[in-house]
Amino acid sequence: MGKLRPRRCPPQSLLLLLGALLHCGPGGSAQGRGEWTPWGAWSRCSSSCGRGLSVRSRRCIRFPGEAACWGDSHEYRLCQLPDCPPGATPFRDLQCALYNGRPVLGAQETYQWVPFHGAPNLCDLNCLAQGQAFYHSFGRVLDGTPCSPGAEGLCVAGRCLNAGCDGLLGSGTREDRCGRCGGANDSCLLVQRVIRDAGALSGYWNVTLIPEGARHIRVTHRSRNHLVLRGGDGRAVLSAPGTYEAAGTRVVYTRTAAGPEETLRAAGPTSQDLLLQVLLQEPNPGIEFEFWLPRERYGSFQARAQTLGWPLRQPQPREVEPPPPTPPAAPAAVPPRTPTPAPEPCAPCPDARGRAHRLLHYCGSDFVFRALVLGRQRQAQETRYEVRVQLVYKNRSPLRAHEYVWAPGRCPCPPLAPRREYLLAARRLLSPDGTQDRLLLPHAGYARPWSPAEDSRARLAARRCPA
Repeated sequence: MGKLRPRRCPPQSLLLLLGALLHCGPGGSAQGRGEWTPWGAWSRCSSSCGRGLSVRSRRCIRFPGEAACWGDSHEYRLCQLPDCPPGATPFRDLQCALYNGRPVLGAQETYQWVPFHGAPNLCDLNCLAQGQAFYHSFGRVLDGTPCSPGAEGLCVAGRCLNAGCDGLLGSGTREDRCGRCGGANDSCLLVQRVIRDAGALSGYWNVTLIPEGARHIRVTHRSRNHLVLRGGDGRAVLSAPGTYEAAGTRVVYTRTAAGPEETLRAAGPTSQDLLLQVLLQEPNPGIEFEFWLPRERYGSFQARAQTLGWPLRQPQPREVEPPPPTPPAAPAAVPPRTPTPAPEPCAPCPDARGRAHRLLHYCGSDFVFRALVLGRQRQAQETRYEVRVQLVYKNRSPLRAHEYVWAPGRCPCPPLAPRREYLLAARRLLSPDGTQDRLLLPHAGYARPWSPAEDSRARLAARRCPA
């Protein structure tokens, strides 16, 4: 019997050579998955005018015994060309017209075919015989065919796909609240407040400055008072309910008779400052407003907004003031000392690991951020951590460089050690009277020591949370 010789994997290219070195063992059996070749060039647009698609592909290189590569072998990108001239024949009509005068279903009769849009599958070539009461499906439409007249989606391999903000069909990538494609809301801050006091019971009163660059603006209140929005020239933008163009964005103004309720909405970003005022006709029950603002513009906005008479966040004391010194008492007999009972040890914390736990707390929290713990102090039945915010992944209201994070109980779970960095998922706890605005770390919440791997898990969780 001859000796077993190692099987050689002949490299056909540099990529195959690297794959052979990584995957070919002494016995020639390969393990793991194959490797993708680099993406090829994008094809020409499928349409000569209007919207169409381009495609690029790659191949999976694998040796015997290896599993198939993860991912898709084709990617489709939306391409936008100049609008088609008036009277141009739509793409689906051209495909149906290819069967004009040709017998179908084994019959000798021939028909003139036009698109039929009442069939269930939008990406089948369903054509109606003119002058007849039936339609016929000729298979799939060509890639790049609009799913239906006026629809945004295009047909790809028999499926109706919409383009993400990255231009890729079916990617599902969306802009975050900051306007970044596929972002995690970490380049902007949410400004949110309820204004209840406005001074006298008549006249115009400032509510807030809406600065340049603001996005996702929402203002609402329920009263007989009227909102007033002024542009950079001081002129009022709104008159009657409707849609208005102001500061480079579209403002939708509604007012209902029942209530009454008045709302303003604008997607932004604004191209100049806007001033929101209220015309008081009765005591102000509360005007709610919110918008997202780029981080680099938040500091100047905060300084200008405080001239309107309100702070963006209630101040919190840095430390508890020590009690005043007491005068020395007269010497007295020292009573016998009794030993102080030691506090009961803390019970083990429940297991708070795993992807499901991370997604639950990431998606349900108001804040997710990386923080360095500076100190810890027990106050009554709570534990207060002083932290320095290092990196923000998610926030529903502004965060400062130094914050307090509160955890319930003498034995919080999970415990945070001073001088260590963590990835924290916290909630905002606002008291009904507005005197306390806290960051709360729930019991058995998400607080993991920060690491590059934890950073990757957080960014992955951000993409999987519902918008």
